[in-house]
Amino acid sequence: MKEIWELIEAKLTELSPKAAAGLQPGATAEAIAHLEHVIGTKLPQDFKASCQVHNGQSPESPGLIESEELLSLPEIQVQWQIWKDLLDSKTFENEQGSYTSNPHPGIRNDWWNPLWIPITHDGSGDHYCLDLAPAATGNRGQIIRMWHDDPERSLEAPSFTAWMTDYKNKLESGQLVYSENYFGIIDKDVDDED
Repeated sequence: MKEIWELIEAKLTELSPKAAAGLQPGATAEAIAHLEHVIGTKLPQDFKASCQVHNGQSPESPGLIESEELLSLPEIQVQWQIWKDLLDSKTFENEQGSYTSNPHPGIRNDWWNPLWIPITHDGSGDHYCLDLAPAATGNRGQIIRMWHDDPERSLEAPSFTAWMTDYKNKLESGQLVYSENYFGIIDKDVDDED
């Protein structure tokens, strides 16, 4: 994970020094253990290794993932708690039972699951999540896309390492660019549309 981050840092420094400067120092083992205690499960090793290199990014810096903030451990806890409170207050239920999502294979059809751990945030309640409770055909630690107002739940990568490797590869190939309009790193095809 350290090597992946070194390549990402080098590319970010070229594309957007502000984005590169917004990467936070690594998290401590105690901070990781605290989040695991709060969410009630162990985090995948590759995700923990990433957090020990960079504990997310500063909220004021340009968004790293499709112009979304890569969350630090405290911000993950904040976003997770918002969703947990909504779940506990039965917000995702009606007279017929619980709302369900329209997931890709390998993802449960929950609207939200307490073991879907938000790792990005777009400011509107949408996230990329670590899926720590996959369906039978999924992988624990896979990356899924979750929308607050849309039932689609898409599978984005089989693991955090695969997701970060894809991000690194897209940076290196020039597929990802910095956009002032979006205040972050986005796909160049999206930027070309504007």
